[in-house]
Amino acid sequence: MTMSTTPIPLRSDTLAAIAERGVAVPGYDRSTVTAGIVHLGVGAFHRVHQAVYTDDLLAAGETEWGICGVGVLPQDAAMAQVLRSQDHLYTVIEKGGDDVSARVVGSIVDYLLAPEDPEAVVARIADPATRIVSLTITEGGYSVNEATGSFDPTPEVLADLEPGATPSTAFGLVVAGLARRRENGAGPLTVMSCDNLPGNGDLARLAFGAFAERLDPELGQWVRSEIAFPNTMVDRIAPVTTDADRALLLEQRGIVDGWPAVCEPFTMWVIQDRFAAGRPPWENAGATLAQDVRPYELMKLGLLNSSHQALAYFGHLLGHVYADQAAGDPDIAELVRRYLDEATPAIPRAEEMDLEGFRDELLPRFSNAAIGDTVARLAAFSSDRIPQWLVPVIRTNISEGRPVRFAAAIVASWARYAEGIDENGQPIEAVDRRWDDRHAAALAQAEDPLAFVRETSMFGSLAEKPAFTEPYLAALTALRTTGARATLQQLLAR
Repeated sequence: MTMSTTPIPLRSDTLAAIAERGVAVPGYDRSTVTAGIVHLGVGAFHRVHQAVYTDDLLAAGETEWGICGVGVLPQDAAMAQVLRSQDHLYTVIEKGGDDVSARVVGSIVDYLLAPEDPEAVVARIADPATRIVSLTITEGGYSVNEATGSFDPTPEVLADLEPGATPSTAFGLVVAGLARRRENGAGPLTVMSCDNLPGNGDLARLAFGAFAERLDPELGQWVRSEIAFPNTMVDRIAPVTTDADRALLLEQRGIVDGWPAVCEPFTMWVIQDRFAAGRPPWENAGATLAQDVRPYELMKLGLLNSSHQALAYFGHLLGHVYADQAAGDPDIAELVRRYLDEATPAIPRAEEMDLEGFRDELLPRFSNAAIGDTVARLAAFSSDRIPQWLVPVIRTNISEGRPVRFAAAIVASWARYAEGIDENGQPIEAVDRRWDDRHAAALAQAEDPLAFVRETSMFGSLAEKPAFTEPYLAALTALRTTGARATLQQLLAR
């Protein structure tokens, strides 16, 4: 479908015209919606996931649960500019093979930029109308040491703890808002992490409680005892928006949207039913409310996210740019299958959970060429992801006497990737907050083959366990001497 009519800029006053072009638009009166949710970190994932579930509820009349988005970082100014110019509306482009659909989402009704006006963010969190603060601040955004399990603030977070500091981080902003609620009698609310972390709510409680305690021990106790921190499991592939996505929307629907969001058809959200000040009935929009989210978390992190790492490093070393290309490589696809068979016994099961069904959908999802997900995105932030996603599977299988050959090979592929030069001698440009450290450890492998996995904050004691080091060293040696293709073929032949 190609539009030959005049392009329509996305705004509230153009929704009727956009609807005439076959695009679903909000049918509710957005002027009646109040923001009961403040969300920090309005990236692609939030906009195709939580905001879509919430948009469905607003359409059903739950108008007290609109979202006020918050940009925490200076680079979020670009998002602020686009959303404000579009009355906070944006388009979700859902791609399933040749099937492409579009809908305009209206659940974000305001957007605040913290570097521009931190007081406005604190005041909105403290507003009695706000009942949930939700977060997608990345896996590394919680300042918890993986090895010790204790709060380990970054320099930026420490700056927010200085007396009289103007808050600039998620910790400073949220805790300042909570402190004001405690002072003005607005009462507690819920802080809901939607990041890909096992026990993300428990982790948030630990981190925000510790931050608050450093400011004021009584405030810390109040945060720990009165604020709810539900665990959640979230799942939907949402690649970074590109100019090609904007062009596709303009070509097929005639819509000018400065920042559409792209996703696959599949979506899943499991939420622990633990809220301090009420919640939207997200189950009416397809979410699962559960008392124990842990089995779902481990299923997603140990199967989907860890399989992504199998695609990422071997995929890059073999020259694949897109995730679907890597998933379509017969050797990589077989590695993913073998890894999934290896990992499945490490995943606990909830009675109602279809673990095998979830597992069997993964390769078809990864093979969706329409999504345009990149190998580089899958390989980003590895230092935050591998310890949270893959290492727990390895530890569980070792403790229960099961092999970890394929999981160890995935770690080895990261260690080879972190050397920073691909098999054609070209530099690897990685996005990772600990890249300098990981790169140095990878370069040390020439003298100490286990140098990369000696970092206990990431790998614990795995470097001392032959059940891990033997298959790890076999894969790493092959990767460094014969290359990724030969390594895969040797690994799979066994």
